[in-house]
Amino acid sequence: MELKDLLYGISIKSIKGNTAEQVSGLAFDSRIVKSGTSFFAIKGTAADGHLFIEQAITNGATVIIAEDLPANLNEEVTWVEVENSAEALGIAACNFYDNPSRKIKLVGVTGTNGKTTITTLLYQLFKALNYKVGLISTVQNYVDDRIVSASHTTPNPVELNSLLNSMIEAGCEYCFMEVSSHAVAQHRISGLNFAGGVFSNITHDHLDFHKTFDNYLKAKKGFFDALPKSAFALTNIDDRNGTVMLQNTKAYKKTYALKQMADFHARVIENKFSGLHLDIDHKEVYFKMVGSFNAYNLLAAYGTAVLLEQDSLKVLTLLSNLNGAEGRFDYLVSDKGIVGIVDYAHTPDAVQNVLSTIADVRKGNEQVITVIGCGGDRDKTKRPVMAQVACDWSDKVILTSDNPRSEDPQTIIEDMQAGVSPSNQRKTISIVDRREAIKTACFLANPGDIILVAGKGHEKYQEIKGVRNHFDDKEILREQLNPKS
Repeated sequence: MELKDLLYGISIKSIKGNTAEQVSGLAFDSRIVKSGTSFFAIKGTAADGHLFIEQAITNGATVIIAEDLPANLNEEVTWVEVENSAEALGIAACNFYDNPSRKIKLVGVTGTNGKTTITTLLYQLFKALNYKVGLISTVQNYVDDRIVSASHTTPNPVELNSLLNSMIEAGCEYCFMEVSSHAVAQHRISGLNFAGGVFSNITHDHLDFHKTFDNYLKAKKGFFDALPKSAFALTNIDDRNGTVMLQNTKAYKKTYALKQMADFHARVIENKFSGLHLDIDHKEVYFKMVGSFNAYNLLAAYGTAVLLEQDSLKVLTLLSNLNGAEGRFDYLVSDKGIVGIVDYAHTPDAVQNVLSTIADVRKGNEQVITVIGCGGDRDKTKRPVMAQVACDWSDKVILTSDNPRSEDPQTIIEDMQAGVSPSNQRKTISIVDRREAIKTACFLANPGDIILVAGKGHEKYQEIKGVRNHFDDKEILREQLNPKS
């Protein structure tokens, strides 16, 4: 591809060199630059790509795209000065892969909780409707039936457009994609053409990155602000910031809710471990999924499918048979009748949602034993709040490690303990080793009791000091609840 075609749509301040230069690849990491690559110098949170321009040239970069050009320019290289390098990379990646998002109906789902479940439900639903479908999610990416491993909620722009291009080549007509607040703030979705956007909810999370809740809110809202007129914007108006998402969008606006009138409305008739009985738009349907938070997720998936012109009755029929995403209220029952639940809940609101659902479906005198930790190198302000919520809704709480990353796990637990009130201290213990914490919960449980292991959900690893060791909450829970004789 010629450089001039790569740069189409990018806000450019100056160009020095040959715009007919052939570009064979894009990179923002100097270590992967090869001959013919365009290198984008991006000012990131951990490092400034401008410091690696010389290394990129040494490795073969023929085009440098940057916000700040060096004083002495290498004349063998074409230099492009732009307003924002991260945004430029997003648009360039779209151009490099011939704008695949314009050839597929791409729907983005954003919010603090529910993104993975909603996108997974939509992927499963449209597969059941006999479409070829793509999925971009925290748990797994799919190009129709082919699995592509996921490293981030939203991939970087080059990976993202390559993935979308693979979907086009595979004949996919739809793609359902999680859109994280980081992805919006870091311009990973710049240049993409969305057919629709869905908002689930927004609560306390990611303040280590965004610094303030207002910045976090603006990042989510930024996704809807950029939607085109041809797209739909579907929002949960039971969330107090649901209508905020629609304030400046050009997309046509639709709403869903459980507690008030909306374009798509549901009412919980019954909520049990066996599933949900809902009234959706005056049709009673039984679903396999559990909890009012999943009622919202099911309703969002239903509304999205209808807005994508699918038959409403057929959609409800197929949704009733789906199980949702791995690690989201994922439960098993032991031979002794102990219920073990694994859930990805890693925010105060998500933990409360899961525990309130357990409270709704428990029969009476069962103990609720919660095993919970908080991730290292992430938002520290939510740690005491999560511990407080767990204590308020549980009979016993075991504070433990999540993914400590570079932090001392004991320090993380001490941050959580600050949220435990004097009256709750008697039912709280701390066990740094997560495996031992789960084992202890199973030892403490009696027949009929309910164990919640929160925080990691689908993850199959635990990250400690930069090393990811195999760790699967559900696997350990199963081993402890049903040991082989």
